[in-house]
Amino acid sequence: MKKIKIGVVGVGRGKNMIRYCAAVDNAEIVAICDKWADGLDMMKKRMTGHSITYYTEYDEFLKHDMDAVVLANYATEHAPFAIKAMKAGKHVLSEVLPVQTMKEAVELVETVEATGMIYAYAENYCYMPAPREMRKLYREGRLGEFEYGEGEYAHNCEPINPEITYGDPDHWRNNTYSTYYCTHSLGPILHITGLRPVSVIGFESLKVDRARRMGRKRGQFGIEMVTLENGGIVKSVHGDLYRDSVWYTLYGSQGRMESAREDAEHGDIYRIYVNSDEYSGEYAERPVESYLVEMEEMADDFGHGGSDYYCMKHFINRLLGDETAEIIDVYEALNMSLPGIFAYRSVLNGNQSMAIPDLRKKEVRDQYRNDTACTIASAAGDQLLPTCSAGTPEIDPAVYEGIRQKWLVIKERKEAEAREEEAKALAKMENEN
Repeated sequence: MKKIKIGVVGVGRGKNMIRYCAAVDNAEIVAICDKWADGLDMMKKRMTGHSITYYTEYDEFLKHDMDAVVLANYATEHAPFAIKAMKAGKHVLSEVLPVQTMKEAVELVETVEATGMIYAYAENYCYMPAPREMRKLYREGRLGEFEYGEGEYAHNCEPINPEITYGDPDHWRNNTYSTYYCTHSLGPILHITGLRPVSVIGFESLKVDRARRMGRKRGQFGIEMVTLENGGIVKSVHGDLYRDSVWYTLYGSQGRMESAREDAEHGDIYRIYVNSDEYSGEYAERPVESYLVEMEEMADDFGHGGSDYYCMKHFINRLLGDETAEIIDVYEALNMSLPGIFAYRSVLNGNQSMAIPDLRKKEVRDQYRNDTACTIASAAGDQLLPTCSAGTPEIDPAVYEGIRQKWLVIKERKEAEAREEEAKALAKMENEN
């Protein structure tokens, strides 16, 4: 069987992609890249026995003999890395988010079209059990025409903040705006229905005590009210709310379906409820169907409800020529992410409705070729936006120093645990010999 040769950028988020390729017989990891040298050293120990070349420089990494690159680096870096990879003749699986500016969005679309390389967006929440089953049922016509939906991705990162920002005031998580990271909440609704968003109204929370304690300069959470091409409406909410929650509901002309709430302790993202009939506009009393969605045996071992497994599986299958493999292409990726960009412009303009451009059209692209507006100075240039509608706040350096000290303690503990595991493995090998 042919094996697709994969290179992964980012050993942190990329570990599940690396593990997938080590577990299947149609793909193999041949190169890993990360500027974090200690992380590379840990991965070398973990991947003993595999023929892998390790890099700290991306341009050198791209020269390696491989078919595709998985981008699991920082969320604001994906577009430039993807563009370079495709121009170097590599297919791309990009983690979230696909772009941070409209200029990047135009360049990404045109690179995909010019190179003919396969680009897939790893919006893994689309492949979670409930959204996967909802997509199947919706495409079978169980709900009729889409009318309204809600997607919710609440993730209170305060408990893990030292491990994901390291007390770095320049970390991307501390400098993006409230509606940026929208594709976990909005993406599954769009993937289920196949509909394109045409306009958005954005909102941000200015109740920001938790955000400021974490060093975040944005609103604490964001909301997008998105109108789709058929007139249906989606409410997307995401951010650092008190309790983690992943939840989706869809209403159609013939019914409703939703995933279970986490607090119900009834299967949450693995369980769906369906209440539908054959009528449109005339409700018929029917029992609600409730069932747990089955997963492939191997998928259960992977993160995010098994969705990391399916992202990789469909990408590899598409590279092997399976045109039915369920990847999210560049146009759908932008359908999921552009509402977040324009929702923030809505926020800054008093919650006005903003049209979402269709970048399939060249004349539309031309309007955004030089649009670098965002909240990251290195990308925005002279179009830098404030991180919050109330302005970019000044955060006491002591906040970041406190977070950094917590990270150093965690780092030391993890390194000690790794050394202990390594010693146990070595002792086991010596005893066996």
